[in-house]
Amino acid sequence: MKKIERKPKVMKQELERLLLQKEEFLVEGALNKNKLAELARQYDSMLLNLLMSEPTISNHFFSTLEEGILIFKKDTFLQFLNNKEFLPDSFTAYKTKIGLATSDNRYLSENNEVVLNFPYKDCVLEGGQTKEDAKRQEIFFNETLAPSEINRLLDDKVLTNFKRFDKDGEHEVEELNNTDNLIIKGNNLIALHSLKKRFAGRIKMIYIDPPYNTGKDSFNYNDHFNHSSWLTFMKNRLEVAWDLLAEDGTIWISIDDSESHYLKVLADSVFGRENFLNEVIWQRAYAPVNLKKTFSRSHDAILVYAKNNSSEKELNKLPRDEVASNRYKNPDNDPRGVWQSDNLSVGPAVESNIYEIITPSGRSVYPPEGRSWLFNKTRFREFLDDNRIWFGQDGNNVPRIKRFLSEVKDGVVAQTLWTYQEVGHNQDAKKEIKNLFEGQAVFGTPKPEKLIQRIIQLGSDEGDLILDFFMGSATTQAVAHKMDRQYIGIEQMDYIETVAVERLKKVIDGEQGGISKDVDWQGGGSFVYCELKNDAQDFKESILKATTTEELLELFNTAKTSSFLSYRIDPKKLKASEFEKLSLAEQKQILSEIIDHNNLYVNYSDIDDQSYNISEQDKRLNRAFYGEE
Repeated sequence: MKKIERKPKVMKQELERLLLQKEEFLVEGALNKNKLAELARQYDSMLLNLLMSEPTISNHFFSTLEEGILIFKKDTFLQFLNNKEFLPDSFTAYKTKIGLATSDNRYLSENNEVVLNFPYKDCVLEGGQTKEDAKRQEIFFNETLAPSEINRLLDDKVLTNFKRFDKDGEHEVEELNNTDNLIIKGNNLIALHSLKKRFAGRIKMIYIDPPYNTGKDSFNYNDHFNHSSWLTFMKNRLEVAWDLLAEDGTIWISIDDSESHYLKVLADSVFGRENFLNEVIWQRAYAPVNLKKTFSRSHDAILVYAKNNSSEKELNKLPRDEVASNRYKNPDNDPRGVWQSDNLSVGPAVESNIYEIITPSGRSVYPPEGRSWLFNKTRFREFLDDNRIWFGQDGNNVPRIKRFLSEVKDGVVAQTLWTYQEVGHNQDAKKEIKNLFEGQAVFGTPKPEKLIQRIIQLGSDEGDLILDFFMGSATTQAVAHKMDRQYIGIEQMDYIETVAVERLKKVIDGEQGGISKDVDWQGGGSFVYCELKNDAQDFKESILKATTTEELLELFNTAKTSSFLSYRIDPKKLKASEFEKLSLAEQKQILSEIIDHNNLYVNYSDIDDQSYNISEQDKRLNRAFYGEE
């Protein structure tokens, strides 16, 4: 006989009636969701016996084995408790700390089993965090969300405030082209997901310079779970990056020793260990800091991964500079042109390639201990007959192989150590920014253009699409523009308009800093600027700016009737009298925590909602962006 399922509303009423029988489940005369959830996780005998006492309830929350043994469906019960229709919490319950949790939703500090846990939801940068110097205790939200919530959070978002910039200035955007350079203001995780429909599998190269987790870069954390928070933050962004990369694409990640080894393990899990190409060491500083007690760090690392290394991914070669070319000589007047000699021995030793070689002077030569010759005897004889073996001017030296410049004109394979003489250092980068902005240090941690130039040379060709979703001062975009690459940049901070956009406008005008002279940059081109349309983010900005209880109380009353109030909150239980008794800091925390962070931005699915006042032009551009027009 088919079991008849009770409607949720009826089940709610019956469960409430049953639970109200026990004072142990009440707090101040009312059922308490958090207490019930904790008892369920502990398999409390009083709770289980009560649930089993009512057949309707028992059938819903227990399964029966053949022997008649009942098995408590804990997850089903917890899901029912978390339903917005059942036992909405008082807002004061949201004064609890925010942090990473174990699988049973207990905070790490409350559990002896401390493990790295990646919650469903990423550590999302708080909507109000738009200024680099706004250092606060709670910048990240580490909440475990249901799949439906995740889907809403990461759904396509509405883009607004479109502007096109070219040599003639700022213009209204009439249409979007597939070749447009694109600058987006907004949370980069959410923006990345909005890019997937249009750009998945199209990005040839990604370069990112994320926060290094040094404690000095405005990247603060909940509950001091620094490493796990940062890794979660990176994990969810790298997963989207993988989706966006073309099959022949690469990703380059700048990092320092604070997190480089943790990041390597994480990136291995996202991109596949087999797709790790190498670690580049960049000499970021040229002078020691004598105030240091142990080491004066002079380098950063760049981790390089291919999307797919199954066909042994090849990077482009570096142009051969004058110094490298001058190493080639022609002391024996070989008609094939200039050459340089290379080692003829290799290790470890191969037994068949260990043999005697007699030099033209008559000297007997063997390979060094533990090594062997590069070729077997037959192959060596072929090279000798072709005049490709060099024994020195007097014919008495250890043999070396001749490599001709005419055979390697396609360039030089990049090495993994990049000195500041080759690609610049931090002070070079700061000077570049200052020169662009009349001596002002408008951005604290830029990268030198020569460094980004080398990365772009190795990882892309003209016309390829490049993405940087930690845009900062727009060094990547500036260099890509000068090197005739298409680019996308994403940045949340307010300086995207005062620094990044202004820098790119100067690039279009033909500024001559950085690599401009090296690439004969004369100006030109264009880019399109747009923003993720704010919803709750504007509200959160107001919370941060408030300086009095009166201001916060007004926001409190607004929140009670807003569309972005968390579905977990019962507005009827948001009591102004209780709110007023809290400190200013507590009031701000409460207001931040009762907001549904899934509504930081307006979803594309809500574009026709009149309450958002989205213009017809923006609607048309959004439809074009998402391929619906």
